Amino acid sequence: MSSHDIDADANHLADKLEDKGKQLAGEAQKQFGDFVDSPKHQIKGAARKYSAQAGEVVSDVAEKIKENPLSGLIAAGAIGVVLGLLLGRK
Repeated sequence: MSSHDIDADANHLADKLEDKGKQLAGEAQKQFGDFVDSPKHQIKGAARKYSAQAGEVVSDVAEKIKENPLSGLIAAGAIGVVLGLLLGRK
């Protein structure tokens, strides 16, 4: 394993830890909103939590595409076809 691979793995792990921290902070804010009956805090907390989860998914997908570019290209094509069909409907 090269130094570049170790650095990439460390950065990926750091990103995952940061996303987990944001998810926990968002869940805590949502729970606080539930406790004090504050829709503002509930929505902000849920948005923060789900934004962090989406970031984690994007990071995982990017890592998989780096490992196997052909499957990433196929997946992107399939997503494009589905979006084209959905957006082309009237």
